[in-house]
Amino acid sequence: MSAYLVTESKVIAADPQQLFDIVANPAMHVVMDGSGTLQANRGEVPERLSMGAKFGMDMKMGAPYKITNTVIEFEEGERIAWRHFNGHVWRYSFAAVDGGTKVTEQWDARPAKNRLFLRLSGFPGRNRKGILATLQRLEELVAAK
Repeated sequence: MSAYLVTESKVIAADPQQLFDIVANPAMHVVMDGSGTLQANRGEVPERLSMGAKFGMDMKMGAPYKITNTVIEFEEGERIAWRHFNGHVWRYSFAAVDGGTKVTEQWDARPAKNRLFLRLSGFPGRNRKGILATLQRLEELVAAK
C-alpha cells in the first residue's frame, strides 16, 4: 500500500469469466461492495459494462452524494477499470491460477486531481479495508451460486 495506490488480491475458487461477469454488472456493485459506501444504482445503468460505458451510483460516506463513473479499461474476462470526476481509478483484474482465479482489486489515486486531500483523509487505509471486504463478498457470491 502506498499513499496513492492500494492493491489487494484473493484466490477465489471460480472461473475468471464468472467473476468478471459479476464485476461487469453494475447492478451487482452494491451487493459486492465491502466499503458500505455504495447505496444504489442511479439513472440509466447498462446491464453490462463495456469500454466507455457510464454508470451512476448513489453513495454515502457521512453524507449522501452521487457519482458517475466511466469505464476506462476493458479486457473481456481479464481486466476492467472505471473512474469518476476526481480521476482516481477502481480496477479489477482476473488471472487463472491453481485453485481458481486470482482476483486483484486496486484503488489507484495516482491520476486523481486532489491526491493530497485523499491521503490526508485516510483513504488508502480505509479503501484497503473496503477492498478486502469486497473480495470476501465476491467469493461469497460465487460460492452461493
